[in-house]
Amino acid sequence: MSRLTVFLGILAIGLALLVFNHDSGTTFGIDNDDFGRMVYLLPISLMLAAGIWASRRNVSETLRNLFIWLVILLGLATAFVYRGDAADVGNRLMAGLLPGHAFVVTTSEGGQEVILHKRLNGHFEADVTINGHRINMLVDTGASLLALTQADARRIGLDPDSMTYGMTIMTANGRGRAAPVMLKTVGIGPIDRQNVSAAVAEAGKLDQSLLGMTFLETLGSMQMQTDELRLRD
Repeated sequence: MSRLTVFLGILAIGLALLVFNHDSGTTFGIDNDDFGRMVYLLPISLMLAAGIWASRRNVSETLRNLFIWLVILLGLATAFVYRGDAADVGNRLMAGLLPGHAFVVTTSEGGQEVILHKRLNGHFEADVTINGHRINMLVDTGASLLALTQADARRIGLDPDSMTYGMTIMTANGRGRAAPVMLKTVGIGPIDRQNVSAAVAEAGKLDQSLLGMTFLETLGSMQMQTDELRLRD
């Protein structure tokens, strides 16, 4: 009988016992959760023991196998214990490689803070969710309104052709006209706002949508640290 057959047989018997004793909550007087752990640990232990027994005549090989399994177990335990820190490192790496990607941290007070990294052009950009659609926007404290390009307005379900452009705005492309709109939801990471005043610029007046003060002024704080912009709810 092969080791695989023994392994699968133990798992099958253990699973059958767990299903049969599901309502009682215990199997042979052991809590079902603990018994389930024993079911999958027992065949692994047997396989390890068999390997050690098979190599008993070669002490050096036995010690080498034990060392390899010890390293594997320590690696798995370390990965489990520091899984939260690993996730933070991954998010920070993504934020550095993909400017606009929001890296979220928990502050000492228990609140949440969104960190954005500066792009090579010296500006901060953010992937903003507007009415359920993701839009890449330039963070602009000099803009009094959240302003959308025509293309981004269409992307979130608005119809720029049916709007009345009765507002005067100043953009990098000069003076222009814009149409006021009300956005149902605007969010960056865990920071969400509802009913945010905004404007849709006429065609050709904005190269990129702007995350202006109608959203930024609702934040608890906004702090720039070297190449990072920290937004706190």
